[in-house]
Amino acid sequence: MPQLFTLIGVSLLAVTAGLSFVMQQAVNANLRASLGSAAWAGFVSYLGGTVCMLLLALALRDPAPQADAIARSNWWAWSGGLFGAVYIGISIMLVPRLGTATFVTLLVAGQMLASLVFDHYGLFGVPRHPADLYRLTGAAFLVAGVVLVRL
Repeated sequence: MPQLFTLIGVSLLAVTAGLSFVMQQAVNANLRASLGSAAWAGFVSYLGGTVCMLLLALALRDPAPQADAIARSNWWAWSGGLFGAVYIGISIMLVPRLGTATFVTLLVAGQMLASLVFDHYGLFGVPRHPADLYRLTGAAFLVAGVVLVRL
């Protein structure tokens, strides 16, 4: 029974993350319209996220990373902000044009296809999970869902 409650709790957290994701798209697109700049809207988004993560680290009393841990990390491990900025910039420009539902379905389809490749080849330290018929069929259904949402 405790496993069921854990599964429900984790699932609710994932749904909350999804809700937060859609809220981020909507408020960033609105801020872009107000400011007249996707770049400044993205900056404000990242600034808010940076402050939030700093407060979380302080609240959890996480110690600052040690220099040797920083030196041991892969160079590409530090590029997440770059990819996040690409994502934020594109979403700020496309949500007003495509609508939130279409943008999110296209985004999820892109995430699924990239995830299949990352899992299959074990890219960037991700554990390998071969792309079998079930996974490929699920991805195909997801792409079909994109088409249906767009109609």
